[in-house]
Amino acid sequence: MKKVIFPFFLLLILAAACGGSDENATSESEAPESMVADTPTNDGKGVGEYKEVALNDPLVASLVSRGQSIVDLKCAACHKTTDQRVVGPGFKGITERRKPEWIMNMITNVDVMLEADPTAQALLKECLVRMPNQNLTPDDARAVLEFMFSNDGKPVGQ
Repeated sequence: MKKVIFPFFLLLILAAACGGSDENATSESEAPESMVADTPTNDGKGVGEYKEVALNDPLVASLVSRGQSIVDLKCAACHKTTDQRVVGPGFKGITERRKPEWIMNMITNVDVMLEADPTAQALLKECLVRMPNQNLTPDDARAVLEFMFSNDGKPVGQ
């Protein structure tokens, strides 16, 4: 009888040690708070290095001209300067619909924007074609931004 009781007693102790409930323990489905990623807020500025963009008032004419050249070379196959949609949306009114930071982040960081920004993801669903990375430098992107503002009627300086 002792041979039967001892293994049973040992099994009972192991079960109690392993199966106990701790009020402070988290369930398997809940991650500890320190491991849960913060949900980024959608501030309309997009995802990328541009958090603040100071606008020129009036716009710089040389930047506007350079931006137009870049748009003609790299963007015109998919975007028109009107509100007409081709492959991507038309540029007319873009500066009224999007913040300058969002535009700069989309121009320079398109892959990350399409992965993480809800507005860019919605545009991708609407257009069905990923915008290619045009590898614009920050200076080129700024020139394109100046052109977009001039296209929307913002005054250009001398």
